[in-house]
Amino acid sequence: MASKLMDLVYWRNMRWTGMVFTGLVMGLASLFQLSAITVLSHICLGIMCITAILRLYYKLLEVLRWNPGVHPFQSYLEYDSSLTDKETVMLVEELVLLIAFAVTEIKRLLFIENMIDSIKFVLLLYLLTYVGIATNGLTLIIAAVIVIFSLPLLYKKQQVRIRKVVRALKAFVKKIRNLFDSLYEMVRPSPAPASKPAPPATPAIKQKSKSK
Repeated sequence: MASKLMDLVYWRNMRWTGMVFTGLVMGLASLFQLSAITVLSHICLGIMCITAILRLYYKLLEVLRWNPGVHPFQSYLEYDSSLTDKETVMLVEELVLLIAFAVTEIKRLLFIENMIDSIKFVLLLYLLTYVGIATNGLTLIIAAVIVIFSLPLLYKKQQVRIRKVVRALKAFVKKIRNLFDSLYEMVRPSPAPASKPAPPATPAIKQKSKSK
């Protein structure tokens, strides 16, 4: 499954990727005017119009004895898309681990386990408030789909330039992080010095007077 998704994103099959990309963008864009149920129904009706015409055409060829009775979509019907028990367990385990990791990270950020990480989370939330004012979630999903299908092609054509930009961004982020770390070290109260243990009392040396 992962290899097929990578082939789709990296445009290794131009025709199939173009169809999927166009259908996703058009389907998401139509949600601005229509409900999700209406869009899904129209997509299914459009697919069934094409498959029904092809099925009737092949049936006509079979009646005229020009076709040995081969179903036009036999390969799709025979394709086994079910999951084995092992694959199902692995998928559920990955999903549970992902949810547990997300919950742990959110708790860590909300209850300020690490001051630097919580400050960065606050800045991210503050920026998201402006993003929410300027746009909505559906627009962000469409933009994400376009970016996912466009970045691999852009990276292939501009690989050298992109690596230079990434290195510059990493250096800038490192400087900002070092600045935050230094500020945190300046603000953080210094730990109280540990009290020195009292020296043990030395026993008095008794001198025995010699009797003359």
